Amino acid sequence: MPRIIDVIEVADQAGYQMVRRVPEIGSGDFRLGSQLIVREAQRTVFFRDGQALDVFGPGRHTITTANIPLLAGLIGLATQGRTPFTAEVYFVNMREFIDQKWGTPQPIALRDKDLGMVRLRALGTYSMQVTEPQRFVAQIVGTQGLYQTSQIENYLRGIIVSRVTDLLGESQVSLFDIPSMYDELSAGVRARAQEDFDALGIALKALYLQSVTPTEETAQAIDERAAMGAIGDMRAYMQFKAARAMGTAAAAGGEAGSLAGAGVGLGAGVGMGTAMAQMMAQAMQPGAQAPAATMACPSCGAQVPAGAKFCSQCGAKLSTANTCSECGAEVPGGAKFCPSCGAKL
Repeated sequence: MPRIIDVIEVADQAGYQMVRRVPEIGSGDFRLGSQLIVREAQRTVFFRDGQALDVFGPGRHTITTANIPLLAGLIGLATQGRTPFTAEVYFVNMREFIDQKWGTPQPIALRDKDLGMVRLRALGTYSMQVTEPQRFVAQIVGTQGLYQTSQIENYLRGIIVSRVTDLLGESQVSLFDIPSMYDELSAGVRARAQEDFDALGIALKALYLQSVTPTEETAQAIDERAAMGAIGDMRAYMQFKAARAMGTAAAAGGEAGSLAGAGVGLGAGVGMGTAMAQMMAQAMQPGAQAPAATMACPSCGAQVPAGAKFCSQCGAKLSTANTCSECGAEVPGGAKFCPSCGAKL
């Protein structure tokens, strides 16, 4: 035979608990004449067959057909006055819940007018208070099937994150401008989420956006962009980087001649840095073309365009390609022996 619950109360409902269920599992067996004790910061809702029925405020109540008319009409109580009936009772905490945390579980991918694409995380706090306990129980317990505080908080947090994502996506604000708009964004998210909270019988009292931060990859890209802006002269930067790398390698490679090696490495590094900077500058110029091919003058060693007949520095005549009389192979101008058969030219 099921145990009859004669006194219905929750004496130690903690301040962080939004709702307590009596009994914790299954339906309770009550009867007319049972005592219901509701404390000052509580409201009690009888729940049966998926419906939130009669609501009781603070005080001591004796269960009769007069004060639970909806429940009595639903279950068709007998006229015996002490007939047991089954139901669930939810004690709703009417205190204001402050300093509730919210945050994006995954980074949000957004377009950015300065960086192109960014991935951000957002977090903040909010406060809330149940204003309509019957609607709260009907929507949270009846519709969502939630009655544990952690489950309810996760559900509400999901609503806020959805509104934050939607607002940031529509605003198309640059990451660098977001810190100056925390108040405006917080007010916008609260206004959008309030309608969702109202539908649950909850008032969203306050909402604050505390930080919007980039992911590690996005932060690294921002640092590189800032470093390039701080450098300014790319040619000098490339010279410095190449000279330091070559100097370090030369210093680490020798023992007795380490200082000489470092000097050679430093000079080579400067030259290499200059060459690299020039090539990068040429490549970055619009319509840049590859440099023309050159060859060395056999008389003075000056670089002259490939195919030239005379040296522009000393005026010496430049030999053109010849043909080997022995094997017929083509040999470069100025060669003394055939590279194919070795015959003397």
